[in-house]
Amino acid sequence: MTRTDALTEAVQVYFDGLYHCDVLLLDAVFHPASSLFDVDEGTVVVDPYPVWREVVANRQSPASIGQERSEEIVMTDWLSDKAVVVRLRLQVLDSIFVDHLSFVDGPDGWQIVSKVWHLEATV
Repeated sequence: MTRTDALTEAVQVYFDGLYHCDVLLLDAVFHPASSLFDVDEGTVVVDPYPVWREVVANRQSPASIGQERSEEIVMTDWLSDKAVVVRLRLQVLDSIFVDHLSFVDGPDGWQIVSKVWHLEATV
């Protein structure tokens, strides 16, 4: 498997984890020390992965209501053979998000070490 194939597989695990609200899938792709960042009304919000994981675990999944999947990789920026930033767009329930995911390829394969996200729109 090429590094691009392995990265694409990790991104798909991320998409599947959010679509099904499956935190075990998300655990497989997020580094346990990762954090998530957003700016809401001028305030930087930082959530450690375990905090955000609980939010996902306790919300209704798009799969449970039969929501059609809407997700795409917008851009991939390779920093090195072992580090990459991926920009994605996806819909989760009534929210359309743009995420910048920083991945590193370590002993456990490609893992997200940080996520910066933006609520682009609601539908």
